[in-house]
Amino acid sequence: MLKISGVLAEDAGDYYCQQHAYSPYTFGGGTRLDVGSNIRPALTVLLSSNAELTSKGTATLICIANRGFPSDWTLSWKVDGQGKTSAPGRGVMEKDGLYSWSSTLTLTADEWAKAASLTCEASQGSQSPVTQTLRKADCTE
Repeated sequence: MLKISGVLAEDAGDYYCQQHAYSPYTFGGGTRLDVGSNIRPALTVLLSSNAELTSKGTATLICIANRGFPSDWTLSWKVDGQGKTSAPGRGVMEKDGLYSWSSTLTLTADEWAKAASLTCEASQGSQSPVTQTLRKADCTE
């Protein structure tokens, strides 16, 4: 068991325990320790080129969340207000101690043709979510 007393900002990070009672020695899954105040990340939504839609029949969107805290913000997608499944991403700690995340959403050509708005939402605990919406009408060819 690891016990840290008098936690400081520089103690933030990932901690792992190792068992050495039996061979082979193994590590646990790790625990992330965050130290600091809640900071809402800034969101940016990026869209792939029309070339992808033409060649692959898909449209890929990327949501980038920058400079948030703590590490357990989660990103999700909504297409025209309806939740859409995407792969979860783990926060990456930057040098300044804040975190960045990204999430990718891939739509079929048919889904893309029907969609009017695509929203990336960052949520954490009881805080109100941060959203960024891409409206297709605002996109240029």
